[in-house]
Amino acid sequence: MDRIRIRGGQPLNGTIPISGAKNAALPLMIASLLTEETLELSNVPRLADIASLLRILSNFGVDHMIAGRRPGETQETGQTIRLTAGSVVDTFAPYELVSTMRASFWVIAPLVARFGEARVSMPGGCAIGTRPVDLLIMALEKLGATIEIDGGYVVARAPDGLKGGEIDFPKVTVGGTHVALMAAALADGTTVIRNAAREPEVTDLAECLVKMGARIEGAGTSEITVHGVPKLNGTSHDVLPDRIETGTYAMAVAMTGGNVLLENTKPELLQFALDVLEQAGAKITREGNGIRVYRNGNGIQPVDVTTDPFPGFPTDLQAQFMALMTRAGGTSRIRETIFENRFMHVQELARLGARIRLDGDGAFVDGVDGLKGAPVMATDLRASACLVIAGLAAEGETTINRVYHLDRGFEALETKLSRCGADIERVKG
Repeated sequence: MDRIRIRGGQPLNGTIPISGAKNAALPLMIASLLTEETLELSNVPRLADIASLLRILSNFGVDHMIAGRRPGETQETGQTIRLTAGSVVDTFAPYELVSTMRASFWVIAPLVARFGEARVSMPGGCAIGTRPVDLLIMALEKLGATIEIDGGYVVARAPDGLKGGEIDFPKVTVGGTHVALMAAALADGTTVIRNAAREPEVTDLAECLVKMGARIEGAGTSEITVHGVPKLNGTSHDVLPDRIETGTYAMAVAMTGGNVLLENTKPELLQFALDVLEQAGAKITREGNGIRVYRNGNGIQPVDVTTDPFPGFPTDLQAQFMALMTRAGGTSRIRETIFENRFMHVQELARLGARIRLDGDGAFVDGVDGLKGAPVMATDLRASACLVIAGLAAEGETTINRVYHLDRGFEALETKLSRCGADIERVKG
C-alpha cells in the first residue's frame, strides 16, 4: 500500500494549478443518465472516485470516452469525458459497486426519473458519520415515487413518471438537493425545493441541467423551482474549480510560509474560509484567474470557527484548518456542526505533537512551538490532507499511511507540492 513521505520545514513558493471539483464532477457525471444524448464534461479531475463512478455508469450501459491529451495539457490540468446513456440496459446498482463511494447512490434519481424504476444498494456506513439517505428518499417520495427497502436495497418505482411536488428539507443536504434537482428535471409539472443547499457544486449541476434543456430557477438560493420537461438533450460543460483543494493548498501555504499562486480558481467559491485565513495571518489577493496566498515572517494567529453549510466555513476544510491551528500562538476552538465523528484526525495530529482537547462537537487546539514528524494513519479524505499540512511544517520525517484516501479527492498532490519546494514523495508499497 502506498505511503506519502514528507520531510518538513520548507516554505512553499511557486504556482499550483487547481483541478476541477470532484464534488461537482460526480453529480454531473450521474446527470448523463437523464438523456440519451452525449454529455461532454471538461476539467474533470483524475481521481479514484471518478474512475469508480465510470465503472458504475458502465455497468448500466453508459458509454464513455476519455479524450486524448491536448497541447499544453498536463497530468493535473483535468480531462475531458464524454458520456452517452443512449442504451441503458440495467437500472440495478449492486452493493459491491455502490459501497465504494457514497455519492453513487444518487444514480437512483435519474434512473427512476427517466426509466420509471431503480434498484440501488444502500451505501452503508461512513468513517465520518452515518450520512443517512432518508432525505434523498423523502425527496423522491414527494415526487410520487414509491419506495421499498428490500434486502439492503432501495427500490424506487414511478411507472407513470414522476410528478412535480413540494420538497421541504428539514436540514440542508447537498446530496438531497442533487437528487431533487435531477428527479424534478424530468417530472411532470413544477417542483419547489425549499431549504435547498446553496453550495457552488449544486449551482454547477443546475447550470449544466439548464444547458441540457431543464427549466430551473433559484439555484444558489435556499428555494429552487424546477419546471419539469419531457426530455433533456446533451451538452458540453466545464466542471467548476475545486474550492476544497483551493482551501487546502491555501492553508498549506499559511502553515509553512512562502508565496504561492493558486491558478484556475475563484475566491467567491470559498470567501468565508479565505477571510478566516487572513484573520490567522495569511495574506490573500486575487490575481488574474487565481488567488495568491503568502505568509512571510508573521506568526499564525488563533481563530475560532464553526462549520456551516455554504456560504459558511466548509466542513471539508475543518481538518486542514485544525492542522494550521496547531501552530497558532494561542488557543482556538473549532466546532463541527455538519458531521459527527469528524475529529478522528485529532489522535493522529497528537502523534506529531499537537495539543487538542475534545468537548462534544468542539475541539480546543492549543498552539505549540513546533511539530515533530512521525508515522501517522489517514482515516478519511480530508483527514489525509490535514496530515499532509501538518507534515509540511513538522521537524523531521512524517510518513502518512493509507494514502488511497488522498487519491480519492486530490489530483497529483505530491507533484503539485514538490514543484513548490516541498520535500514530499510517494513511496510505493
